[in-house]
Amino acid sequence: MSTTKRKAVSPQQTEHPYIVRVEGVCGGRPIIKVTRISVRHIAELYKRGDTVDEILKGHPHLSAAAVHDAISYYLDHQEEIEQEIVNNRLETVMTKAGVEIDKRGFLRLSSDPFSR
Repeated sequence: MSTTKRKAVSPQQTEHPYIVRVEGVCGGRPIIKVTRISVRHIAELYKRGDTVDEILKGHPHLSAAAVHDAISYYLDHQEEIEQEIVNNRLETVMTKAGVEIDKRGFLRLSSDPFSR
C-alpha cells in the first residue's frame, strides 16, 4: 500500500478577491476560488451574451459576486484570457495533438499507419 502524501498547494491570490491560481488545477490558470471553474469559461459565456443570471442558473454553486469578479478579471486581462480561448479551441487542440478529420468524418492521428 502506498503512503505517498500529496503536498497541499496554496492558492495564489490575484488582485481580484474571488480569482486565484492554483498549481496543478486547470493548468495554473485563473479560476474562481474554491472551484475548478476557469475565468476562461466564464469569459466565453459572457462573450456569447449570457447574463450573470444565466451563468448562475448553469452554475448555481457560484455567487453573483464571484461571476462578476471573473468577468472583471477577464476585462482586466483580456489578452491573456483571449489567448487561452484560442488555445482551447477544438481546431487548435486537434492540431497540437496531431489529429485530423478524414473524408468520412472520423478522427485520425496524422501519423496513423492505417490511414494510407
